[in-house]
Amino acid sequence: MTKEQFMSMLVLDGFPEPTLVQREAGGFLDAHTHPFEVQAFVLSGQIDLVVDGVRTAYISGEVFRLLENQVHTERYGSNGVQYLASRKNSAEVI
Repeated sequence: MTKEQFMSMLVLDGFPEPTLVQREAGGFLDAHTHPFEVQAFVLSGQIDLVVDGVRTAYISGEVFRLLENQVHTERYGSNGVQYLASRKNSAEVI
């Protein structure tokens, strides 16, 4: 997927403008949730997410999604990761 395709998808799905997120090489976040839904586009590096015991690696050009309050862990690749993340609260849905 291209960045332009991702941006178009966000509009169609009712998500706001994304923000740039940068995480350090080899970083890790233990099991946690977010009080919002996320759609994200990886610009560079790698992020590994574990959801329901399944690890999936995402690299440049790939999109990942997390549901509101979905338990997950995050691990960042040897070069860290940069991604565009758009967040939407269920309360924002009309």
